[in-house]
Amino acid sequence: MEDHQLHETRTTRKQQKKRKFRKGRIFILLFVLLIASAALYIFNEYRSGLELASETRLPEEPFVPDEPINNVTNYLIIGVDSRGEEKSRSDTMMLLSWNKSTNELKLVSFMRDIYAEIPGYQSYKLNTAYFLGGVQLLKDTLSGMFDIPIHHYALIDFHSFESLIDILAPDGIEIDVEKDMSAYIGVSLSQGVQKLNGKELLGYARFRHDEAGDFGRVERQQKVIEALKNELLSPNSIVKLPKLVGAAGGYITTDMTTAEEISTVTSILLGGGVEIEKLTIPVEGTYSYGSYQHAGSVIEIDIEQNKNKIHEFINIDS
Repeated sequence: MEDHQLHETRTTRKQQKKRKFRKGRIFILLFVLLIASAALYIFNEYRSGLELASETRLPEEPFVPDEPINNVTNYLIIGVDSRGEEKSRSDTMMLLSWNKSTNELKLVSFMRDIYAEIPGYQSYKLNTAYFLGGVQLLKDTLSGMFDIPIHHYALIDFHSFESLIDILAPDGIEIDVEKDMSAYIGVSLSQGVQKLNGKELLGYARFRHDEAGDFGRVERQQKVIEALKNELLSPNSIVKLPKLVGAAGGYITTDMTTAEEISTVTSILLGGGVEIEKLTIPVEGTYSYGSYQHAGSVIEIDIEQNKNKIHEFINIDS
């Protein structure tokens, strides 16, 4: 009797172990399937974004980076309105500075009408440097005027910008439009808080036909950058990221590899709260307006004062 009960107990334990083993295998199988499905989704979305942008990417340009300094990396961001033309002027010029030690992000916007000393040419408006010699000449102009090292560049056409926005936020990016806008921007915007699609957001960022002129436009561009950062970091954007990364790889021309781009963005995001401090050059009280026959209306700046302000802002000398 006791032997029979012992046999039944052993049999029951074996059956329980088998059931646990089967449950364990099913759980592992489901987990593997889940990972495989997620990987397939990410791959397909990435390819979809890459193919979407394959025919609109601006060609890569020669670029010689400056030597690294401390823990600061500077990225030259250039927005152009090519309209299919071989050469165009840069409409947006920004320097994004990332301090790897503190994870601080500093954004410096340069007014396009700054009267600039362009190496190898007579002085023109700053945005003419890109027209004359592409990314490298614009980089050399900024580095020469303000003594700032530039390590990488990112170049994007405005049509590509519109497409990226529509991928990131199909329902639009929320912006408080401060006044009615329509002149020379291709869209009509009404005053008030609203969601703007890619074309409308670009029009908002480019508007300058009011009393604030280019200074107002630069302020709006910085406002757009802040809104895009908030949208990118929102939980709703997670599922859109693979397609966005693929499209960005196609739409944005840069000297960085895809692996370097992903590594940089990941490091910034893992570094904690992402805040962007902003500066516009020239700073108040350091410029006057002028006019030249060969260049038209320009902004003449005190180079030394603005150079010192940039160095102080991005802690370039520390």
